[in-house]
Order: sequence, then structure tokens, then C-alpha cells
Amino acid sequence: MDNPFKHINQPLKKVPAELKSKVMHDIAMAKLFMELAELFSYNLGYIIDSVSKNRKE
Repeated sequence: MDNPFKHINQPLKKVPAELKSKVMHDIAMAKLFMELAELFSYNLGYIIDSVSKNRKE
């Protein structure tokens, strides 16, 4: 098995454009899903904090 740490100091290689665009698209989709999940999910920290403040009053 080849040691991957031997290749650390090697110069970087060019990435094919179609591979780069696919990776960037996948990252954009993951970011979109994360933002949508945050939009439609509850902020549990805020809810716990507000409930505990209302009980003290």
C-alpha cells in the first residue's frame, strides 16, 4: 500500500473542470439543505431559555 504522506510536498495537480463543477454543485446543495433545515427547525436553545425565564416570573 502506498504511503499517502509521501505526496504531501508534491506540487498540486490541476483538477478537471467537470469534476470541480460537480464538487462545487454538491457543496452548494449541502449548504442549501442545511439552511432549509435551520429555517424549518426549532431553535431549542432559545425555547429552553424562554421557558425557564417565563417559569421564574
